Amino acid sequence: MADTGNNNRKTKTLFLLILVIVISIYAAGNYYVGLRFFQSIQSLVEPYSLFYWSSYALFATALFAARLGKRFHTGYVNDLVAITGDYWLGAIYYSLLIWAGSDIIRFLAGFIFPAVRIIKYPSFYWGIIVLFLVSLLLLYGTWNAHRPRVVHYDITIKKAAHNLPELHAVMVSDIHLGVVVDNSRLDVMVDKINELDPDIVFLVGDTIDEDVKLFANNKMPEILKKLQSKYGVYAVLGNHEYIGGNSEMAVEYLQQAGINVLVDKCIKVNNQFYVAGRDDRIAGNMTGKTRLELSRLVDSIDHSLPIILLDHQPVNLEEGKLNGIDLQLSGHTHNGQFFPNTLISRCVFENSWGYSRKGECQVVVSAGFGTWGPPIRIGSNSEIIDLTISFTR
Repeated sequence: MADTGNNNRKTKTLFLLILVIVISIYAAGNYYVGLRFFQSIQSLVEPYSLFYWSSYALFATALFAARLGKRFHTGYVNDLVAITGDYWLGAIYYSLLIWAGSDIIRFLAGFIFPAVRIIKYPSFYWGIIVLFLVSLLLLYGTWNAHRPRVVHYDITIKKAAHNLPELHAVMVSDIHLGVVVDNSRLDVMVDKINELDPDIVFLVGDTIDEDVKLFANNKMPEILKKLQSKYGVYAVLGNHEYIGGNSEMAVEYLQQAGINVLVDKCIKVNNQFYVAGRDDRIAGNMTGKTRLELSRLVDSIDHSLPIILLDHQPVNLEEGKLNGIDLQLSGHTHNGQFFPNTLISRCVFENSWGYSRKGECQVVVSAGFGTWGPPIRIGSNSEIIDLTISFTR
């Protein structure tokens, strides 16, 4: 018990340290971008500099104000502040990249063309150009995020499934149901899945974007209940169900929607194949209850039948190969969601999106249906995964 308490304290200390670092970077980035814009339009706004910086600070803190605000008051105003804060994060991110890039280019160009140093910088026109480019990126990213596509994979598992030569499955991850991905978008997703007429549906974590009460109050479980498939709907939890602090309530509401939630659990479907669902790897940090080792999760099942594993985060893919998993379905990465995070994601994860294999274990990682933070997608796509799984001896 003492070791568990010490581990929890260490986890909380590490979390607070990371939080302080992230907030510090966010504050520094906001100040840098705000200063550059102020310098570019200084002649116009200098008499109103107090108003400029006060307004700027309100937008910069909206991201945190909304998350604190929902603890005391929920409603339209708080939702609007939350969406504003999310878009602001995206705007600052791209503004920072463009301003920093132009600063670096100007600095380097000054060594080759010294005359560059006497040109007024940052100029009014360059400030307008940066603002226009960022606005264009956010508009495109929003449009792209609202255009889900269906991505198809043909999978062959070298096992027999008792009179089942083929299984048509649909997989969706990272829906992030909440303020941004609302009922209207959930309706679109459910309709698209039902149009595919699957035998089985897999929801691979982060179905709910932290706020379980909003999920319930907006009657989202009733919409999810409309999902149609021969063998039912199976889900696992992701990190956001735990970050919201109500993982048990999330399980309850998902089950009310007719979804089989597998928290470190295996289930044999129609005596033909197994679906194994792992708890999310963050569970131990949030609840103190560490998830089962994969070896223990599947040690008592019949390995002669196909085993499909749902595991939200595609980490340590070697485990699937070592424990006889035939197909692992994961999400979490969002494929970076927006450029250049798409490149960073490829460096962080062995498989950040798409198909890969480790021996006989095949892995499909989805970029997800919804978004987190800035509700944009640039260089990635919102997607529903359509799987044709063939079983052969």
